[in-house]
Amino acid sequence: DIDIATLSGDPVKFEVWAFPKEDEAVNAIYKKYESKIRSPLNLQDLWANGFTTDTPSLGVFIPGGHGVLNDVPQSKLVGDVLRWAHDNRRYYMTLCHGASHSWCDSSTDEPRHGGITDFGREVIGAMERLGVVVDLAHVSEDAFFQTLEVAEKPVFDTQIAAMVSGYGDQPAYATLVQKIVGVMIDKRSQMTDWSLRPLTDHQVEYAIGDVTHLIKVYNRLTADLESSGRTNWAQEEMGHLRDRGLYDLNPRELWRRVRLRRPTRRALAVLREITEWREVSAQRRNIPRGWVCRDEALAEIALNAPQTPTALERVRGINERFAHGRDGNAVLDAVQVGMELPDDQCPDPEKGRPPLKGHETLVALLQALLKLRCDENGIAAQLVANRRELDRIATEDDPDIRTLTSWRREIYGNDALALKRGEIALTADGLTVRVVTA
Repeated sequence: DIDIATLSGDPVKFEVWAFPKEDEAVNAIYKKYESKIRSPLNLQDLWANGFTTDTPSLGVFIPGGHGVLNDVPQSKLVGDVLRWAHDNRRYYMTLCHGASHSWCDSSTDEPRHGGITDFGREVIGAMERLGVVVDLAHVSEDAFFQTLEVAEKPVFDTQIAAMVSGYGDQPAYATLVQKIVGVMIDKRSQMTDWSLRPLTDHQVEYAIGDVTHLIKVYNRLTADLESSGRTNWAQEEMGHLRDRGLYDLNPRELWRRVRLRRPTRRALAVLREITEWREVSAQRRNIPRGWVCRDEALAEIALNAPQTPTALERVRGINERFAHGRDGNAVLDAVQVGMELPDDQCPDPEKGRPPLKGHETLVALLQALLKLRCDENGIAAQLVANRRELDRIATEDDPDIRTLTSWRREIYGNDALALKRGEIALTADGLTVRVVTA
């Protein structure tokens, strides 16, 4: 059971967008607590009865940071409640809500500051020093990245931490929960439609598990990083996640990431149009681009340029519902644009450098050395070097790549160069591979 209190004891007021009347689950919650919502406690009475840390669910949520400047300073009682919540670590604050305010822009309102103001930066810094959770829900894109620039606490990516700690290449959250917590997550709801109501018991269990186990995984991974002395390794890699350039993608250029077999200029023109459509569609729906249409399907569409829904349905990975629906029509329109583009506006195929003699064999040796060194050091090989970087080590004298910098150079890069120069070699001893001086 819960208690509801307002500053004046007046009924709770709901914003319409936050209370969808057609949502059965929301209506059920409202009906359960309707009497308390209509006749809440007066915050003064609740405070007079005494707050205790024995109430595990007690907390304070500030839905808009502008309240810190506007309403909160006017009430000593609210100040007392906030100080209690702070002292007992029982609250967090959203920087803004539906509207841009005096120091932070909202994603659902016209920007006023191009992100956050200098005062907003001071507020965020103070929140971090006080141990307050900074909630970035609703903030504008500019405010989001500016907050990351200000934040002293680094972004923490559990997958990167796990890769640095020897849990393999790109371990899934469910894998980490199983290995660290010893719990099997029921993944039946992984691809569910979360807009449907009411939620099933499986959906609720899946959603709760996505949060409750995370703190245990985080604690274990941070402890592993600390004990192995690799905290700085992980922070260096996670630092790239704060680079806005990683997310500012030009939809018009993403066709270059899709591989075509023997591409023609016309096929590339079609590919550019349908890849742009996919990216814009994925961003609008806020889903991974592969959920809209996979790369393999895009490549086949570009090469065959289907003109009808029936022809589109023959593409591997395209089902009848997609081909004959709104997405299919959009793809066919994009294909037509690519087909009608003047020849001189079609992109040219990228000409790759011919491999040096012995290139593939040398790369195979570099891959074997990479696996050996990463297994010895308990770190994911993908985090140290990828195929393109191995190609460059094999074919260039002094490539400017991450593999030859910082800790990567220490555990692998120097040996990779030594192997290329013939200073060391790989030898087999039974089932064991060892490095020997050449």
